[in-house]
Amino acid sequence: MTVIDTSQPPSEPARKVADFRPSLLLGEHSLCPGCGEPVALRVLLEVLQELDIVQRTIGVVGHGCYGSFVRIMDVDVLQCLHGRAPACATGIKRVRPDCAVFTMQGDGDMANEGLQEVLHAAARGEKITCVLLNNGVFGDTGGQLTAATVLGQRTKTSLEGRDAETHGYPIPVADLVAGLRGAAYVARGAVSTAGAVAQTKRMLRRAFEAQLAGAGFSLVEILTMCPTGWFVPAPEGPGYLGDSMEQAYPLGELTTWRH
Repeated sequence: MTVIDTSQPPSEPARKVADFRPSLLLGEHSLCPGCGEPVALRVLLEVLQELDIVQRTIGVVGHGCYGSFVRIMDVDVLQCLHGRAPACATGIKRVRPDCAVFTMQGDGDMANEGLQEVLHAAARGEKITCVLLNNGVFGDTGGQLTAATVLGQRTKTSLEGRDAETHGYPIPVADLVAGLRGAAYVARGAVSTAGAVAQTKRMLRRAFEAQLAGAGFSLVEILTMCPTGWFVPAPEGPGYLGDSMEQAYPLGELTTWRH
């Protein structure tokens, strides 16, 4: 048995043999420590590479913290008006049906500002893929309550926690979309654990496969951490997500399609 002395650094420095991150990531993100959105971006880019569709992919980004991703992702992307990404993506897909078109939106963008856009796109069966990054807050403007904030969740505008009588009940976007006939694939994942990340990646792949097959509209909701907006330390973000958001928004596939 060989005993390795770990009391001091090795005499031979470690060497890098491969780049672990996707080559489509051009730099480091500038989001808060513990944020889950960069993880969601990473698995999305990995799926595009694995499907070999990068050169014919067009993304449409809404307004939120993730808007900064346009500077670090090597994919054709345009940014549209708040909440209007599905409408914009519809126009792109109809003009360029050969392309894989996706949106990246937060819950404030999709559920508050543009709920009608995603519902109508799904009802029409538009062959696009929408990605909802749901952390239950308007992160980009300071952490205010959104239509997806779960009951009891503290935000800058619900300091005592969301109360149904005062603020109404949260809107489960993925569940609404899954009930529409134009929706070919709808799923809800998370990035709070390694297992959830792997599952979410499979969901994104199936969503794009549905689009490429012409099956109809697809949506993947991804529950992401926002410790800053939740008033919790960064290391506690994944646990908070599991104890609160996942209880209100169970993970899994809501609508599937057959190849």
